[in-house]
Parts: sequence; C-alpha cells; structure tokens
Amino acid sequence: MLASASANIAIALGASGTGVAILVVLRSRSNRTRTVSAPVEKADTAETPAAVIAPEVVVPEVVVPEIAVAPSVREKAGRTRSLFASAFQSIRGRGIDSATWDELEETLLLADIGIGLATRLLDPLRAAVKDGSLRSPDEVIAALRDGMTAQLATSDRSLHLDAVGSPNVWLFVGVNGVGKTTTIGKIATAQTALGTTVLMAAGDTFRAAAAEQLQVWAERSGSAFVRGAEGGDPASVIFDGIQSAAAKGIQLVLGDTAGRLQNKSNLMEELKKVRRVADKAEGVVNEVLLVIDATTGQNGLAQAREFAAATDVTGIVLTKLDGSAKGGIVFAIETELGIPVKLVGLGETAVDLIVFDPSEFVSALFE
Repeated sequence: MLASASANIAIALGASGTGVAILVVLRSRSNRTRTVSAPVEKADTAETPAAVIAPEVVVPEVVVPEIAVAPSVREKAGRTRSLFASAFQSIRGRGIDSATWDELEETLLLADIGIGLATRLLDPLRAAVKDGSLRSPDEVIAALRDGMTAQLATSDRSLHLDAVGSPNVWLFVGVNGVGKTTTIGKIATAQTALGTTVLMAAGDTFRAAAAEQLQVWAERSGSAFVRGAEGGDPASVIFDGIQSAAAKGIQLVLGDTAGRLQNKSNLMEELKKVRRVADKAEGVVNEVLLVIDATTGQNGLAQAREFAAATDVTGIVLTKLDGSAKGGIVFAIETELGIPVKLVGLGETAVDLIVFDPSEFVSALFE
C-alpha cells in the first residue's frame, strides 16, 4: 500500500566512476484522494426490498516521478569557457600574427593554468606555424585543444572501494571553507543510494558546526555516525569510527578532518597523526581526498603541495567549479603535482558532485 508513505531513491556517484544521478520521488498522500462510487442499478421493489450500495473505493493520488540528472561540466563551466571564447573570436577575426601568442598566453594564465604549462603548450604551436604545418587560426585552436587534452589523459580517476573483509576508509582533508563537510555528505548520499553501507566520522573536533552538519547529512543519507567531544583528539574519532564500522560490517568510512588549528605546522602534524592512527585500525585507507575551492586558483595549488606532503593525497575534489573562471587549476595540479582530479562540484545539491571527465572539460572550454 502507498498510503501516507514516501520513498526517495537517489542513484548518484559510484566508485566505478558513474556521473549520472537520478532522484525518484514517489509519494502518496492520504489527505488527497479521489472517491469513486460504484454505480447502482435500479431494482424491482417487488423482488428487492432495498437497493444495494457498493462500498466506496479510495484511490490514492500518486505523484508522477521526478527525475534529476546530474549536470555536465559543459553546462556549468561557463565562466572559464568565456575566457577562451573571447580569445578565439579575436584570433579568428584577426588571423595569426604576433599578438596571437600573447593573447593565448594571457587567456591560459587568466584561467590559472600556470606559466610553465602555458609555455609548454604554446611553444610547439609557434614552431608549427613557423614551419607551415599549422596555417589557420582554426588549426592552431584545434592543436591547442589536443595539447590540453593530452595533459589530462593518463590519470587514474577511480575511487577505490576494494577492501575485502574490512572497511574501506576515505579521508578528506583541506582548509576550512572549501566545502569539505558538504562533499562528504554528497558522497555518502550517493554511496548509500548504490547500496553501500556508510559510516561518517566527524574528525574535525575543533569546529562544532562541522560535526553537527555532518550529522545532518548522516541522517539524510541513512549513514551511521561517530563523533567525539569538542576539542578532543581527531585521530581517536577516526580510529573509533573505523573500529565501529568493522564491528558492524559497514563497508565505507568517510572521515572528516580539521581544516585549521593554531598554526599551519600544527595542522599538518595533526593530519599526519590521523593518517598513522587510521592505518592502525581494522580498515584500509584507500583514498585521501583533498578538497579545493576552484575559485582560489593558484592558492589551491599551494594548498595541494602542503597537504600532499603531509597525508599522501590520492585525489582532488574540486568544488565550486561552476562559479569560477579559474578552471585551469585542474591542469596545474595534475601536471605539477601528479595528483588526479577525481570529482568536481558544480552546484549545491547532492547530484551536483560528479566524476571529472577531462575530455568533456576540455571540449567545454573550446565550444
């Protein structure tokens, strides 16, 4: 029966790299029904003492399912794309001249690709124009597109969920304000929808709001939740979370960590301790995901260097890409640090966190 019941099913992001999310809402409201009465035939009063009235049949109203599809980078990376579109329009209108290279270099730098990679991308194109192998603006633009795609072609972007007989552990690191806790909540929502059992460990004990926010996400997604005392030892919370998951047969632990302590060195030392203690628990730490705000540009690259040195980062989650003209930071992180961008955030809702597709990303910049 559907009376007064509701069910929400979300199929979102899986470890296999699926980036499409479906939200199905099925709702029945007992206070909004249609009453259907069976027709009554007239009977001969001599044969039938009274008419027989059929009982009322209550037909519940069923809301038509709503489908929410995860956005694409092509739809959301408009600010970065506009930089490239403006430059390409100018070059096509003017033709290839000495100003072409300055304009392309400026565009790459404004997108935060970085001077080193910008030079490596443009020098071969200059040479090709000089020797006549590239003749038109469209050929130069197409060659730049190919070069940028090649820079992102070799990374492993899968999220590993392959521990057998013990919990998988994904730790999340990053400075405060980048969307770390929200990212954990979105991933938990996606994984539980896929049938994975999840436990969230609120390891940011220095910020009460972080634990409270994480608890809300746990309740929404149906995940287990572990937290410690405010100001307590973050490593102990992560350890307890992993041990609890192991005891209950939970498949995935998502561990939040602090983003700010009294000074930078204290933060990095605390994160090193969290990693050491997590490795001693009855689970497998198979992902350490650094969450970076795309709008910070080159500052995000500096953060990646520091966190990678402290915690052995396995992948990047790049949030707020939809609101940034500095999407080129993807290239800087991957080429300079060798850390793959695995997920990108394109909005506020749970379905807006998707697997990063480099081909789609580069194509979006050139359309």
